[in-house]
Amino acid sequence: MHLAYVMTETRGATDRLLTNLADALDAKGIRLAGIVQSNIECSDDTLCDMDVRVLPAGETIRISQSLGAGSRGCRLNPEALEQAVGQVTSSLHKDPQPQVLIVNKFGKHEADGRGMRPVIGEALAQGLVVVSGVNRMNVEPFKAFSDGLAVQGATEVEALVDWVEASLAEASLEASQAEG
Repeated sequence: MHLAYVMTETRGATDRLLTNLADALDAKGIRLAGIVQSNIECSDDTLCDMDVRVLPAGETIRISQSLGAGSRGCRLNPEALEQAVGQVTSSLHKDPQPQVLIVNKFGKHEADGRGMRPVIGEALAQGLVVVSGVNRMNVEPFKAFSDGLAVQGATEVEALVDWVEASLAEASLEASQAEG
């Protein structure tokens, strides 16, 4: 299993890191699936609109919803997230198959067994390399989900690219040994 999680300290940095990772891997011709997030600052307060881009070059989906001034609830739009999940799931079955799954965040939905969690499991079962963002609140549920087999990835794009390439080489070797 080739599963890494990344966490950063600065708001929005994990989103930028994973977007840059996707761009770097795509430039190398590595086939991608998943979603990366961009946050568009709102004028009403410190909250932002959350958009995800379906990889490799799919549509952008707004996964946040406006709950009104003073609202403190979760702003995630579960229907929009499930739309993205459906597109990513479908992409796992395309020919040629993706090599790497990138997930913007293992968040509360994933910790509760929903969202991208089943997609991560399916990708791992298919032998894909998986990189997911995780926030501090959900790192323990992520570690439990991965049964302690995930590694903490670097917070520099070049180091993550190196890890992905090494994992792809190892997965290829494992597959050829299993066949022969």
